[in-house]
Amino acid sequence: MESIDRRLVHALQIDGRAPFARIAEVLGTSEHTVARRYRGLVERGVRVVGVPNRFRLGYHAWTLRLRCTPDAGAALARALAKRADTHFVHLMSGGTEISCMQQVASADELLLDRLPRRLVDVSAHAVLRGFTAPQTWRGVHCLTDEEVAALTVTRDHEAVELSGTDEALLRVLAVDGRATFTQLAHATSTSESTARRRVELLRRAGVLDVQLDADPADLGFPTQARLWMSVRPSALAETGRALAGHREVYFAAATTGPRNLVASIATTTTGELYRYLTERIGGLDGVNDVETAPVLRTLKRVDLTAE
Repeated sequence: MESIDRRLVHALQIDGRAPFARIAEVLGTSEHTVARRYRGLVERGVRVVGVPNRFRLGYHAWTLRLRCTPDAGAALARALAKRADTHFVHLMSGGTEISCMQQVASADELLLDRLPRRLVDVSAHAVLRGFTAPQTWRGVHCLTDEEVAALTVTRDHEAVELSGTDEALLRVLAVDGRATFTQLAHATSTSESTARRRVELLRRAGVLDVQLDADPADLGFPTQARLWMSVRPSALAETGRALAGHREVYFAAATTGPRNLVASIATTTTGELYRYLTERIGGLDGVNDVETAPVLRTLKRVDLTAE
């Protein structure tokens, strides 16, 4: 990936809705160049989507780990990816294991009772604390601190109650996080000023995350894995913060269960994955043991839309 594209990816990771003119000013290039480069990224599968952060509205996050017979893995993963409440659906371990995240209003809504019989084992773990954010994955970081600050969105975490218009806006943004306010107004039958005001409010409140949706493989990190770690409780927070600072880690969270720290990692080669596990993870004093499952295919990433 060329330097300008990598810098643009980092800019979009910080603020996916930043106007091309502002990104161009920060990157020291022209608005035309930024727009052209963005179209090229989209053609390669990189996009910007709006993701509702319903945890700000009292929802709960769960990470599910499913083991199944070899003939059931791909079909089950596709079915999970079609749901509107799942994201980060990974097919792993030779096609016999699936991992996914789910947002639910209560544990009663978990999909465990609607899964097929060809499952060998299912475990569900509540996410207690996230240590990473969509803007923090260091794998694509290349901007200076000053450039990052110029693109950072201010949040005030104001309490928000979603209206019907808000839900309609979220549905449109889930498909295209960079939809213009004119497009949003037309699609939701409201005024452009209302669309602008509500989107800006939802973003400030942290209810709407505008995220970069890209396969790490397209950014130069084709070797991916899911890690489940058992960490000494007294070292859990420190270990989670350490993972969040690792270039290889794009997701890390504390969960319930004997494997109380889960992480998703991306590296350039299997050799780099080995070194990461043996040297960086192995060097963390609080980690008692770790299970590693290589990701064969990702059927869904950050988007929360149903197919």
